[in-house]
Amino acid sequence: MFTRDEALRLVEGAHSSTGLFGDFSPDRAQTAHRLWRDLLVALHPDRTGPDDHRAHAAAAEVTRLHDRWAGSGSASVELRTARRTYRTGALHRVGSVANVHLTDGPEVVKVVRNPALGPLLLAERDALTALARLTDEHRWLAPYFPRLVDASGEVGRGERAFTVLAPLTDGFHTLAEVKEARPGGLDGRDWAWMHRRLLRAVAGAHLAGLVHGAITADNVLVHPERHGVVLVGWSFAVEHGQRPLARDRTTTYPPEVAAGRALTGATDVWMAHALMLDLLAPGERRQRLFAEGSMQDSPSARPEAAELLDEYDDLLDDLYGPRVFRPFAMTDEGA
Repeated sequence: MFTRDEALRLVEGAHSSTGLFGDFSPDRAQTAHRLWRDLLVALHPDRTGPDDHRAHAAAAEVTRLHDRWAGSGSASVELRTARRTYRTGALHRVGSVANVHLTDGPEVVKVVRNPALGPLLLAERDALTALARLTDEHRWLAPYFPRLVDASGEVGRGERAFTVLAPLTDGFHTLAEVKEARPGGLDGRDWAWMHRRLLRAVAGAHLAGLVHGAITADNVLVHPERHGVVLVGWSFAVEHGQRPLARDRTTTYPPEVAAGRALTGATDVWMAHALMLDLLAPGERRQRLFAEGSMQDSPSARPEAAELLDEYDDLLDDLYGPRVFRPFAMTDEGA
């Protein structure tokens, strides 16, 4: 993590997007995204103070430079499937293994950065196909998952696999962005609607026989106005009882993953509640105790996600009484 002064030296001394982020390449997108995020955290008004105009100007500049850097690699390319051709547009998001681009249509395309990691994107294709079958039967679960539109299928050596997804662009933010906007942590009443919906998504995945395997702040989208939650980032998903295809080195995993054992629904339960501890404000004692109780070292000692739905609702009833809609904004203003 950068100090304020370190961040200022980097941003003010950059003079150009490549001076800060290096020459553009798809393989550098995640590194550049993390640098941009770390600099914004260091320059955030909650850290530097509301009157630090130099830091505020640097925060605006680092975002401008990152947008320019990402835009320099947005030259349109054609991606063909058996059904149709998609023309890529601007870079929309950066994931752990793939970049998401806008297209000339309503869809977005998710293109693996390293061709060697194509099997992970094909695993996401298979997981989203299984979830589509699930939501055909349980339609109430559909809003919690991305919708697969098309996919590249098998690709040749050196070619990049891709998936085509229904857009989740307007009004959605990752929980990582929520954390940046609320560095003091979330009020338990705000986290309540997010976690209830996340538990439903996790329970639904387990009903389909899937383990997500990467429930992190970057892989949960929330829509503040609509109180929507979508669990994305299915590249690491496996069927219940399988070992993971890969691990993200930046992610903290439960003990069974570190030991190389097979994944079960208990893995997702641990990760969802580690996320809960990371997002909740320190003073939210009872919800934090609930999270800790769901993170036993032994997977067999953890409750199932479906069981936790009722338990969590009981806790919320005890804490807050009858439910009322609580508006949520990405800043603390008006909270």
